[in-house]
Amino acid sequence: MPGLFITLEGADGAGKTTQGALLAQAFRALQYPVLETREPGGTPVGEAARRVLLDPSLTGMAPMAEVFLYAAARAQLIREVILPALAAGTVVICDRFTDSTLAYQGYGRGLDMDRLQSINHWATEGLAPDLTLLLDIDSDEGLSRARRKGADRMEMETAAFHQKVRHGFLELAAKETSRIRVIPAGRDIFEVHRQVINAVREKVPELVCSQEG
Repeated sequence: MPGLFITLEGADGAGKTTQGALLAQAFRALQYPVLETREPGGTPVGEAARRVLLDPSLTGMAPMAEVFLYAAARAQLIREVILPALAAGTVVICDRFTDSTLAYQGYGRGLDMDRLQSINHWATEGLAPDLTLLLDIDSDEGLSRARRKGADRMEMETAAFHQKVRHGFLELAAKETSRIRVIPAGRDIFEVHRQVINAVREKVPELVCSQEG
């Protein structure tokens, strides 16, 4: 199988990290080569940017500074990790990607969407996911989950901001139905996993749930 690029998107606390790990386990059960990564992060440059972006003490960060830090981390991840892995036939599972920029900085911060699309395209060298799994959860419930271990800079934003972000994700999904699958995420972990597997079977029909493998 050629390389496959799957992204997980959604609000803070939606369970992206957990579901990404379970999905990777399902692929590995079929002996597929799998790479798990995240945004911002996945490289030394990206992890350094992540520390800045999520530092709760940096409350005065300008929205465009935020955008370019995310874009810099993304450009490094694309060049150093994702493109080589896909070229080698690997399944790449990424926790967040370009849709998060549109949802958080576009819908949430109110920045120009066309400009953000252009920055995304430049940073990714035109790469788009083969499939995006949008884990949708009530923003208040997601924040409650996310803040249990302490809030980072983005999680400290207001409830109104996070409601805008969730609305943004759902609007993006409605516009790109061929790529984005909406998965209700406020359920039992393994019920959500089953829905994730059902969505990914559109690309890999032989995939089975991790607990069934």
